[in-house]
Amino acid sequence: MKHRATVYLDNNSTTQCAPEVIEAMLPFFAGNHGNAASPHILGQQAAGAVALARDSIGELIGCAPSEICFTSCATEANNLVILGLTEVRTKRTKILASAIEHKSVLGPCEAMAQKGFEFAKLPIGKDGLVDLDWARRLIDDRTLLVSVQGANNEIGTIQPVRELADIAHEHGAAFHCDAAQLLGKQPVSLDAIGADFASFSSHKAYGPKGIGFLVTRNRVRNLSIAPIWYGGGQENGLRPGTLNVPGIVGAGEACRLCNLWLKDDMRRIVSLRLLLEQGFADLIPESRSIARDSPRLPGTVSVMFPGVTADLLIARTPSLCVSMGSACSSGTVAPSHVLLALGLSRDEARSVVRFSLGRYNTVGDVQTALRSLSSDLREIFSNDPKPVPNSESVVVAREELIP
Repeated sequence: MKHRATVYLDNNSTTQCAPEVIEAMLPFFAGNHGNAASPHILGQQAAGAVALARDSIGELIGCAPSEICFTSCATEANNLVILGLTEVRTKRTKILASAIEHKSVLGPCEAMAQKGFEFAKLPIGKDGLVDLDWARRLIDDRTLLVSVQGANNEIGTIQPVRELADIAHEHGAAFHCDAAQLLGKQPVSLDAIGADFASFSSHKAYGPKGIGFLVTRNRVRNLSIAPIWYGGGQENGLRPGTLNVPGIVGAGEACRLCNLWLKDDMRRIVSLRLLLEQGFADLIPESRSIARDSPRLPGTVSVMFPGVTADLLIARTPSLCVSMGSACSSGTVAPSHVLLALGLSRDEARSVVRFSLGRYNTVGDVQTALRSLSSDLREIFSNDPKPVPNSESVVVAREELIP
């Protein structure tokens, strides 16, 4: 088999760590390796680096450094706010989340339902957006928490979080936003979102894996979160444990870079997405982009290839790094809960492949991906009387799209 160059189009799963981020982290593995809680000079240096990282993160997302609690990832942050908030005794016993939330939100919500809380899912329209009319019906004065992601990890739809936060607040409920997919892909203003709590992961924004953060707005300090772990007093007692100083430094540097480059990144990535989507339309006219007309992340394209199962296509194209729906559930054979919530049949859901572009993708990556898919689809459809169009007509350079 002819060797094909690897093309990475899975940036919603994780992004490449920016070289500048790696360089910023290196001194804190050796030399400046102190514990940020230690009183000596190396500890003070580590604490100072953590403080600078908080400043950079706060500047990017629009929050005070004191509102940031470092975690290992957004999954932990999601669990911390849902489990910690429900641990505090209250007369409110209802939790709501959208039907297409990440499993790290749905999982703890379902766990709380086993402990006596009422858990309901907010319905999704065929456009991939939360139905606001249903939200107004379901959110009431018994509601403790509403949790809706800023952008969906599988189909990229940007949710109407401000409207949902306002509805929650009208009934005295707290609003949480899993904003992991927004970071580094879309401007984030926590004031504009209106969330009381927001979760993030560094590795979605060209930072290191293993570091995330939960933001608790100062205005809702009365909504206390109980810690779910106990030990040291780090992070105001909410998340004990020695701080991951290299990871925090990397997260801060990644956010600093995003503050500088986000507009340029978005412009380039949107152009690449348009090139990719046009290529799919030319290559397979029957293909369908999910939620194409809805507000989406700049680089997310989820495409249904009728009659082709995603796992077969991915297996036949090992040099192309893409996903079947969410990478966190790609080890299961069940179709994506996100796609089923949109009204797709199980067979249709199994035919969807997610492509997600990022800062380091190029026109050549898109062209190589389309050539590879054309070749593999031609083999899959070799017994189909309707041939797949020749890829050469698809991948002509469209450099003019890229500023």
